[in-house]
Amino acid sequence: MASKYDGLARIIIQNVGGKQNINSITHCITRLRFKLKDESKANTDILNQTDGVISVIQANGQYQVVIGNTVTEVYDAVLEVGHLSGGGTVDEDGNSVDDGESSGGKKSVATVLIDIISGIMAPSITLLGASGIIKGLLTLFTFFGWMDASSGEYMILYTVADGFFYFLPVILGYTAAKKFKMNEFTGMALGIALCYPTMVNLTKGEVLGTLFAGSAFEMSYYTTFFHIPVIMPKSGYTSSVIPIVLCCFFAAKLEKWLNKHISDMVKNFLTPVCVLTIMVSVTYLIIGPVSNIICCILTLAFEALFSIPVIGATLGCAVVGGFWQFLVMFGFHWSIIPLGYINIAALGYDFIMPGTFATVFGQAGALLAVILKTKDNKLKKIGIPAFISCMFGITEPTLYGINLPKKKPFVIGCVSSAIAGAFVGLMGAKRYIPGGLGLFGLPGYIDAGGTGLYSMWIVLIASIIAFVIALAACMAVYKEQEPEPVKAAAAGSGNAAGALASAAPAVSVSETKAAKASEIGCPVTGTVMDIKETKDPAFNTEMMGKGVGILPKGNQIVAPADGEIAAFFPTKHAVGMMTDSGAELLIHVGINTVELNGKCFTARKNQGDRVRKGDVLLEVDFDGIKKAGYDTTTMMIVTNSANYGTFTVSKGEKRVKDTVITLG
Repeated sequence: MASKYDGLARIIIQNVGGKQNINSITHCITRLRFKLKDESKANTDILNQTDGVISVIQANGQYQVVIGNTVTEVYDAVLEVGHLSGGGTVDEDGNSVDDGESSGGKKSVATVLIDIISGIMAPSITLLGASGIIKGLLTLFTFFGWMDASSGEYMILYTVADGFFYFLPVILGYTAAKKFKMNEFTGMALGIALCYPTMVNLTKGEVLGTLFAGSAFEMSYYTTFFHIPVIMPKSGYTSSVIPIVLCCFFAAKLEKWLNKHISDMVKNFLTPVCVLTIMVSVTYLIIGPVSNIICCILTLAFEALFSIPVIGATLGCAVVGGFWQFLVMFGFHWSIIPLGYINIAALGYDFIMPGTFATVFGQAGALLAVILKTKDNKLKKIGIPAFISCMFGITEPTLYGINLPKKKPFVIGCVSSAIAGAFVGLMGAKRYIPGGLGLFGLPGYIDAGGTGLYSMWIVLIASIIAFVIALAACMAVYKEQEPEPVKAAAAGSGNAAGALASAAPAVSVSETKAAKASEIGCPVTGTVMDIKETKDPAFNTEMMGKGVGILPKGNQIVAPADGEIAAFFPTKHAVGMMTDSGAELLIHVGINTVELNGKCFTARKNQGDRVRKGDVLLEVDFDGIKKAGYDTTTMMIVTNSANYGTFTVSKGEKRVKDTVITLG
């Protein structure tokens, strides 16, 4: 089904090197995440200037195209247009295959770990946030007496609020199994075994023995398995993260081995029997206790930092707050987020993540200053929705669209966040419920049975501190700069797929002549229609500008006005012009004719040549194009049409040089 994002999707696919360069594609809240065979084939400069794309970032072996709030729709369009399989690896035809070693190059241990953690945690983050918001609101309602905790309304809503976090091992069993390429339902079954009520209730029974008594690693056992103690933490394994992840990691290897050695006739049921029997036993006897020790070590490390006399908590929260957005940019924040869940499960509260709460407001304050000071309407168009998203915890549009490219706003936002984080640490704020981001995260800081609203007020004040400091500092130091020119894609790059988006003249607004009222002639004899009537979604959505389509009857493409050839691509199917009156033109011959690789096209001019209206730019064998199975409709786009007050199209039969577009 056609989508209004099909044009953008096609541009993205072509400028990441074509679908033959794509190993896999997934998406998070704001980004398309590609794993490319060769990132050097991508036209990053072109994508950065494409309407609908906020920015591009390359990190952790991923080529990330930042879209913003419409990422889900664009992702679906990319899959549809490119005939790609989402969430997996694709071959040259776009079919799902095992990526093996195809993701390109040897990865560092840190990159692999972060990729694993983010791949497992990211799919559940939005629902964790949703359940956290509900739980926070219920806490707020009971605190103020608006709802009774013993009422049916509370209990039903609490099943959603607490249930997702309680049964987190089941959810992570699915996502971890998918990440490690094993049967997802086997992963869920392993998670269910860790949350089974009989085992959870064991910790309330008689203690048969204790290990590491009196230390931070103290664990007791309440039953045995063939006389081997089943050691469990006091809280059991509900709401836990590390045990199920390690369990699925080893289960995936076991499943793969069993599938190779068990007959095809019985492996569909015998493999799960063996995996579940072995891995549930091993998890309760070995993986669980080891995971608990790992969690204790991680918690102790942060407690050591936060417990430094006088300055510990202040310093810890300042460091986490100041560097949090750096971690977000490169995906390293996934190494810290699980620690917050571990703390809440073990201690009942978290002391690490409160230092990060104000970071979104620091970036939001800096962004607001840019919005208030800029005269660039396109920047405002990006900035206003980004500001709204930022207030609710989604910072990527703010970071990649404005603050990071302009540097000073980003740095100011980080410094203000460090100051706010220090305040949070100094005041000892704690988070009691993992949940929403931004303003939606405030209820998570309510302690209904102890300190009440104290922590919520602290992080709220910290957020105001970060916002005000960033706004004031950015208003004082930020200055509007002239846009830098975008370099045209190298003619010899060999990436013909990128020609479509890069065919527009590669010059900055500051370098062009002022757009003047002018007439643009017909580049080829034929029947003229509005660009919206053409069949190419890359153009008929007017994403690249307004223009016309022409059903050609001649075989020559001529200059539609006096000017200079700004771009002439190796495939010869597209020409970019800058007219003397300031109009930026893109003449694109045929639909998908880039795939002909120059066949049927003969260039008569070169990039950089001065031309007069009517000069022959290109001779085209339209019959050959038709025989090859391509649409010959020729498009002429005014890529800076937004700079004109009026845009008039003259339709019908036209000869070369006849006026088809009037700009005013």
